[in-house]
Amino acid sequence: MGLFDKIRNEFIDIIEWVDNSTDTIVWKFPRYQNEIKMGAQLTVREGQAAVFLNEGVVADVFQPGRYELTTQNMPIMTTIRGWKYGFNSPFKADVYFINLRQFVNQRWGTKNPIMLRDPEFGPIRLRAFGNFSFQVKDVPVFMKQLVATTPVFTVDDITEQLRNIAVSRGMDAIAESKIPALDLASNYDEVSALIQQKITGDFEEIGLSLTKFLIENISFPEEVEKALDKRSSMGVVGNLGAYAQFQAANSMEKAAENPSSGGIVGAGFGAGLGAGMVGQMGNVFQQNNFDGNNPTGAAGAGAVAAGSDGPPPLPKSIAYYLAIKGKQEGPFDQEQLRGLLSEGTLTTSTLVWKEGLDNWTEADKVVELKDLFSQTPPPIPGV
Repeated sequence: MGLFDKIRNEFIDIIEWVDNSTDTIVWKFPRYQNEIKMGAQLTVREGQAAVFLNEGVVADVFQPGRYELTTQNMPIMTTIRGWKYGFNSPFKADVYFINLRQFVNQRWGTKNPIMLRDPEFGPIRLRAFGNFSFQVKDVPVFMKQLVATTPVFTVDDITEQLRNIAVSRGMDAIAESKIPALDLASNYDEVSALIQQKITGDFEEIGLSLTKFLIENISFPEEVEKALDKRSSMGVVGNLGAYAQFQAANSMEKAAENPSSGGIVGAGFGAGLGAGMVGQMGNVFQQNNFDGNNPTGAAGAGAVAAGSDGPPPLPKSIAYYLAIKGKQEGPFDQEQLRGLLSEGTLTTSTLVWKEGLDNWTEADKVVELKDLFSQTPPPIPGV
């Protein structure tokens, strides 16, 4: 009998797995043609599980600990083989070790932009990426669904499938959440929790537990990013009407300071206009709570009104924004809108937004603009 024949006929009496890798999920113990001796020592380390397969069928599962294999601690194998109590002969079985620790920082992301319908912008495209963590939860189910007879099963063998689940099911969760596109960036935690809840069942079907799911970034097309920036700027100013008046005041003061406007007359006009605009803007900022000593602005506004000998402040002009050829244009006041109406740029079906409207609205449905269309004569017949 040769040396290899002698080794091949020896009985296995120690079964264990010392895992030096970082990505191995399943490892098959190399039994070759050898039989396992009844009473052999099985060592299952922390973070592992050992599975005995009889002709490809999952039999007994061992949790961390040290075992001496007997019919008492292999009840399923004993039943399958029909062993009697106290059976002491060697036997053949496939032994797999399962890594139960968490596999963290697994990357996911959309390969191409995903189309979603947003209540404010309509259909938009977005990209998203992040990471997730998982671990084996149900050993028998995992073995049946994914491993079968594979001797070594690593993270790379399954991450592509898990990424596809995360993207396809995750984007469904975002759509179902009805969270506006501009609010997604401030709700990463909430959206991550929604997606994790949505795809947990898909992981459990293959014996896995999704322990963590995180969104790191959601990006939008350039036009949506610009709209987000504009909304932020408006929020800093606090009030769209105040912002429009502030811009108008700056423009008028610069015009008055221009020497080409006429020497002493221009200087006098600039001084008077500057003084008037200072008072006017003081009222605006007080009405919008910009007075640090008087947060409500009420007392300050009253004091200015009581101490002023001049006429009361002009009413605020309303700033309108138009959707022209798919782009946001504006702001415009009513005089500018009349010009656009004459040019044919503004029609009754043009989408309009102003402060106080929740969404873009057709122009003829905006109360303040109805008179504008009624004052415009109809086209001349035959022209």
